[in-house]
Amino acid sequence: MNHLNIEIKAKCNNKNKIREILNSKNAVFKGTDHQIDTYFKINNGRMKLREGNIENYLIHYERENKKGPKQSKVILYKSNPNSSLKKLLKKALGILIIIDKEREIYFIDNVKFHIDTVKELGDFVEIEAIDEEGNITKEELLKQKNTNYSEIQNQRLLKQCNQYLELFNIKEEDLIPISYSDLLLKK
Repeated sequence: MNHLNIEIKAKCNNKNKIREILNSKNAVFKGTDHQIDTYFKINNGRMKLREGNIENYLIHYERENKKGPKQSKVILYKSNPNSSLKKLLKKALGILIIIDKEREIYFIDNVKFHIDTVKELGDFVEIEAIDEEGNITKEELLKQKNTNYSEIQNQRLLKQCNQYLELFNIKEEDLIPISYSDLLLKK
């Protein structure tokens, strides 16, 4: 499955406040997932195998490293936790790094929220405005005749992401431009 995200990652100094805001907005809590993300050595983008109690995917994504909302092109492959996929990828590509985290997963419509505690790194919040289906309405397309579909899609997702950045009162100095793998590799 291919989809487009606009996402942010930030240090989280008050997980309880974020939870309160999500609950006040009737966010759907999907659960807490202990996730092991194994990043593999590749030439283009990032690729990781996520193993968890809730989410199990092989994920390839391309995203620029910048603070604030950024576009991410994602390809997801639903994996079977008992398959030999990890062994195969490890042998073929080699492991770059392994990230171990506890992740609380919430949704409000098409926006996914993570409250993460990452071993050796600390607490973070992520906001992902996701367009899996291409749900831009005909009216939105017609309003902006000279704008192509992907630009309208990006603007809509960016607006959602910025709305929650403001609601959570996330400061610019708390924004993280890189992945957990990059943070841990820098340690």
